[in-house]
Amino acid sequence: MRKRDARLIFILVAGALVALAATLILFALRDSVVYFYAPSELAQKAKAGERVRIGGLVAAGSVSRDGAGHLLFTVTDGANDIPVSYDGQPPDLFREGQGIVAEGRYAPGARFAADTLLAKHDETYMPREVAEALKARGEWKGGAP
Repeated sequence: MRKRDARLIFILVAGALVALAATLILFALRDSVVYFYAPSELAQKAKAGERVRIGGLVAAGSVSRDGAGHLLFTVTDGANDIPVSYDGQPPDLFREGQGIVAEGRYAPGARFAADTLLAKHDETYMPREVAEALKARGEWKGGAP
């Protein structure tokens, strides 16, 4: 076997191994991917039962607790509102009018059941997608995202 043929076989085998490794990694991570949506995009793009993140502002006057102790509030981007329920203690910086990202399962026509809440942590933090959606509607009052 000539050196050129041996090199070609080595390159083909290495390429096949890299392709196999990439396929296995993508297959393993497919359930770990969580998409981010603004309230206006959620109904159009998310599938029922899909794990998603929604982000926006906590609507004024929407924060309450139900009889079971769940935190109930509404996330808005100025155009649409999404009712959210969360079972647990909210972050210290959680309050009306502040930016929030909620992660959970989407069920059309039902309250978004969040299992994770992320609140604004300083004066300039806002997820880029949420800031762009709020700026497009003229609702953004903060600094650069």
